Amino acid sequence: GVKESHQMTIFRIIAAILHLGNLEIQAERDGEACSISSEDEHLSNFCSLLGVELSQMQHWLCHRK
Repeated sequence: GVKESHQMTIFRIIAAILHLGNLEIQAERDGEACSISSEDEHLSNFCSLLGVELSQMQHWLCHRK
């Protein structure tokens, strides 16, 4: 009973969440900081699926504020 356009949106969000779960986050400074490689294919796929900027997502996944 769900429209095909809504199904595709739901699938895109689920796929993005699954890619987010596969990101490799490297701890730095004894666990006080972290970083994500800009070449990580899962981050790239996540950003393209949701239409967000890769550099911004890379920054905000590693910063609390």
